[in-house]
Amino acid sequence: MSHEISRPVAKIDNREKLAGDAQYLGDLHPQGMLYAKTLRSVKARAVIRAITVPPLPEGYFIVDRHDVPGKNRVKILSDDQPFFAEDRVNYIGEPILLVVGPEKERILAILDGIRVDYEDLPPILTLADAERSQLPPLFGADNYFAEYHFSRGQVDEAFSRAARVIEGEYQTGYQEHVYLEPQGVLAVHEAGKITVYGSIQCPYYVKNALIQAFGWDGDRVRVVQTTTGGGFGGKEDYPSLIAGQAGFAALKTGRPVQLLFDRAEDIEVTTKRHPSAIRLRTALDGTGRITAMEADIRLNAGAYAGLSAVVLQRSMFNIAGVYQLPALKVRGRAVATNTVPNGAFRGFGSPQAFFAVETHLDEVARELGVDPLEFKIKHMAKQGDWTATGGTYQQEIKLPELIAEVEELSGYRRKTADFARRDGARLQGIGMALFLHGCGFTGSGERDHIKARVKLHKRADGQVEVLAANADMGQGLRTTLRKIVAQTLERPLETIIYDNPDTDRVPDSGPTVASRTVMIVGKLLEEAARKLKAVWDQPGEQEVVKDYEHPANIVWDNDTFSGDAYPAYSWGVNAVEVEVDPSTYQIDVKGVWSAFDVGVAIDERIIRGQVEGGVLQGLGYGSLEVMECRDGRIQQRSVTDYIIPTALDCPRIESRLIDNPYERGPFGAKGAGELTLVGAAPALALAVGNALGVPIRRLPVTPEYLMEVMEHGGAD
Repeated sequence: MSHEISRPVAKIDNREKLAGDAQYLGDLHPQGMLYAKTLRSVKARAVIRAITVPPLPEGYFIVDRHDVPGKNRVKILSDDQPFFAEDRVNYIGEPILLVVGPEKERILAILDGIRVDYEDLPPILTLADAERSQLPPLFGADNYFAEYHFSRGQVDEAFSRAARVIEGEYQTGYQEHVYLEPQGVLAVHEAGKITVYGSIQCPYYVKNALIQAFGWDGDRVRVVQTTTGGGFGGKEDYPSLIAGQAGFAALKTGRPVQLLFDRAEDIEVTTKRHPSAIRLRTALDGTGRITAMEADIRLNAGAYAGLSAVVLQRSMFNIAGVYQLPALKVRGRAVATNTVPNGAFRGFGSPQAFFAVETHLDEVARELGVDPLEFKIKHMAKQGDWTATGGTYQQEIKLPELIAEVEELSGYRRKTADFARRDGARLQGIGMALFLHGCGFTGSGERDHIKARVKLHKRADGQVEVLAANADMGQGLRTTLRKIVAQTLERPLETIIYDNPDTDRVPDSGPTVASRTVMIVGKLLEEAARKLKAVWDQPGEQEVVKDYEHPANIVWDNDTFSGDAYPAYSWGVNAVEVEVDPSTYQIDVKGVWSAFDVGVAIDERIIRGQVEGGVLQGLGYGSLEVMECRDGRIQQRSVTDYIIPTALDCPRIESRLIDNPYERGPFGAKGAGELTLVGAAPALALAVGNALGVPIRRLPVTPEYLMEVMEHGGAD
C-alpha cells in the first residue's frame, strides 16, 4: 500500500498510557464516593422465598428492585433481563441486590450476613436439556429466544438428485473477553440528573437503558466514557446493566457510587462468546461439485435473550463462508438455558460459523479424494455472485490474490506435501482458512435504527473537535478518526481533538461495534470535513453536521432475510503451521501467515496491531481457552485457570495487506477489527487435523480432546 493516509503515526494516547497518566474508572474517587458490591444468586434456577438482611451500620444501604424508579428491565433488544432479580433467579451469578457503603470490608461482611431462602426449580443447563420436554421451559414454549429460517435456490431438489451427501456436526465452546480493565461504572446524582462514567464502548446504549430504567427524560441522563482498557464486545451490552444498578444506588444514597468488578467476578458473571453446535449437510453432483447445503445452527444464549438474536443472525449469514453455493437452507436457534447470559464478542457469531464451514468443506474434499484448497478455490465466490442471503457481492473479491500472498509467505502447498510424508516421529501439519467479515450493521440497521450523526466544531483558534459517540478501547480510534479529519482538511494532526465521548456534548453516531466505526463514522467525518474545508476561511467558530445516508443499491428485507446483509465485506486468508507431540498431543504453533483485504488501511501500524491481536485471540479460542460450566456454574474464575495466550505463546506472525479501496469508506477503508480473529481457529484446527490425519470438529482443540479423538479413530 502506498496511500498517504496509511503511513503510521504515533498513537495519540501513547504518552499518557505509557506514563501511567491515563485515568481509568478505578482511578476516579470523587468526594464522598461509596462502594457497591453485588449479592448474587447461588442457584441456577429457583424461586426467591425471602431475603433476610442483618441490621445495617449507619451509612450503609441495600439497593434492590424496589429502588428502580422506572422499568426493572435492561433495555437491549427484548427487555427481558431485570437489573435486580424479582421473585426468581435464572442463573448462578444473577444480581439480587447491592450493598453500598464507604468501607469495602464492611460491605463484604454485610454480604456474608444476608440470607436468601430459595425454592429450587429444575434447571436447564445444556442445549440437550433445553430440548427435553420433561423440563419446564425457561422461555416461551420451546426455549428458543429466537428461531429463524431462510433459504435460496432449489435445496430439496438438489438433495434428491445428489450423487453424494456428506454431513457433520461442529461444536465450539465459551470464550471470555479478558479485557485488561474489568467492568466498572461510577454514578453521580446531582441537581436532578444522573451521570454515569464508565468503561464502555457504546455510550448511547447505556444512556437509552438509563432513560428507560429511571423513566426520566433524556436531558436528565448523561453518560461519559472513561479511558477504557479493552472491550472486544464485552462492553457493548453488559455496561447497561451495571450502569443502572450504580445509578439507582447514587439516587438512593445521594452520594457518588462506584461499582467495579474484580477479575473473578468479571469472568464468572459477565457475558461471553456463545457456545455453538452447527450441523452441516452438503449435496454433491457426480463431478464432485457442491449443489446445495443445509445448515442447522444452535447457540447457547444463556438465561436472558440479550443480543443473542442478532448474534445468531450473523452466524446464519456467514454459514456459506466465502463460497458460492447454488442452493442454501439455513435454520438458526438461540437457545435459553439457566447459565450466564452470552453476548457480543469480537466476530459476533461468525467465528463459530467459519470454524464449521471451513472444517466441513475440508472434510468433504478429503472424502472426495481431492485437494481441500483446490476444492475450496473451485467454489469461491467472485464479484457479482450471490451472497448467502441472495444479495450481491458488489466489490471485487481478491481471494486469489490473498491466497497467493499467503502461499508465498507460508509455503503452504510445499509443506502440505512434505508433512503428508510423515516420518512417524513428528506430527506436523499446516492448515489454511478462507474467510470474510460483513462490515457494519446487518441489513438496513444503519438506516432504520442507528441513524448516525457526527459533528465537527472549528474553534476560534483553528483547532477542530470531532464530536462523535464512538469509543477508543485501545484499538486506536482516537488516532484513526483524527487522521481522517486532518488529512481531509489538510491540517496538522495535532490540531484535531477527539476526547472520550460525553453524551451531553456529542451526537449519537452509533455504537463502537460491528466493524462499522472507521467505515461508517469515518466516512461521515470525511464528508463533514469536506464541508468544513469549503467554508474554512469564514471568520469565527463553525460547526458542521453530517447524517448517515443509506446507499440506494443496498437492499434488504429483514422479514425474509433476503438481500444485501452488509454494505461491504472485508476478506482474509490464514495459514497456521503446527507440530503435535505424539505422546501428549500438546500443540506447538510454529507460525501464522495472513493476508487481508480491509480496503485501505487508515494506519498500517494500527492495522498490524489488529492483525496480531486478532490472530492471537483466535488461536487462544481455538486451542487454549477452556471454559467449563458445571451444574450451571462457570468453573474458571481467574487468568490462572482460564488460560489465554501470553507473549511466550505468540508464534511468528507475518501478514500482508492488499489494496482494494471501497468507494463508500473513508479514503477507501473497510472494517478490520473483527475480521482478523475469524480465521485463526479454523486454520489451526485444520493444521492439527492434517498433522494427525483425523477431522477436528470441536473447539478448543485441547490435548485431552485430541486423545479422545485418536482413541475413537476419528471425529467425535
